[in-house]
Amino acid sequence: MLERERSSFDRIRSELDDAAELSAMSDIGEGDAEELSRTVASLEAEIGSWEFRALLSGPHDRGDAILSIHAGAGGVDAQDFTEMLLRMYLRYAENSGFRASIIDESRGTEAGIKSVTLEISGEYAYGYLRMEAGVHRLVRLSPFNANQLRQTSFALVEVSPVIEDAEEVPIRTEDLRIDTYRASGAGGQHVNKTDSAVRITHIPTNVVVSSQSERSQLQNRENAMKVLKAKLYQKLVEEQEAKKQELKGEHKSAEGGNQIRSYVLHPYTLVKDHRTKTETSNALKVLDGDIQPFIESALRHFADTSKNT
Repeated sequence: MLERERSSFDRIRSELDDAAELSAMSDIGEGDAEELSRTVASLEAEIGSWEFRALLSGPHDRGDAILSIHAGAGGVDAQDFTEMLLRMYLRYAENSGFRASIIDESRGTEAGIKSVTLEISGEYAYGYLRMEAGVHRLVRLSPFNANQLRQTSFALVEVSPVIEDAEEVPIRTEDLRIDTYRASGAGGQHVNKTDSAVRITHIPTNVVVSSQSERSQLQNRENAMKVLKAKLYQKLVEEQEAKKQELKGEHKSAEGGNQIRSYVLHPYTLVKDHRTKTETSNALKVLDGDIQPFIESALRHFADTSKNT
């Protein structure tokens, strides 16, 4: 990876030198001038991308992410909102060239999702998605209310890095309680016939994780352990550097007053990030996965904040 970036950097430097030499020529033709203009614009975009990547310098920013969404206040509307956010992140992952797989999902009895955990894999997946951690707020006319009253609902997004090095998060076997149960939800008849789902409780911290997406109990156990390591690592960092909020930000309850972003669908359409004031009236586009502008503005905002503290 570093070798590829070094090669890219050398290429950009070489093209900049060539462009400088060409611009210094007094007899440059119209065709060459147009080509020079295109080259400079392309190089500016690449340098801007490099500058942005410099903001992703955390120890796990290059790696994969564990992303969990939990329905908060708002009843069925909150569960439906959780499912909307799941779709948003799946579309974002697809558009960004990341791979996304659902590890665990608890569906609502009437509609939507109570909670869901997924792994998003790809270069800088965690570096980007860690900006999404926090409480998200939805305002709309409720489709679950006979009078179609305006409803406000909340969902909590948690983001943790996938930890590959076992030494970073040492876990003792005697500190674990492992339960198996029958998986529920999509997956065919198999999910109702075998105890393939796995729930792991880390007794000292009372952190509970589960996985039921795989047919194999062994695979579900491996997935659950991956989520557990991610959550314990996050918990450790938050305890050590609570003020800096380097990984997840302040852990807040999924209710009003704590939101990082609002999605308003009625009486007007607006998505606004309350940390950076970034906003757009195209709420449907955002809910279809176009969240990169919010992520980039948040990264730059917190980078500037860190410089001033």
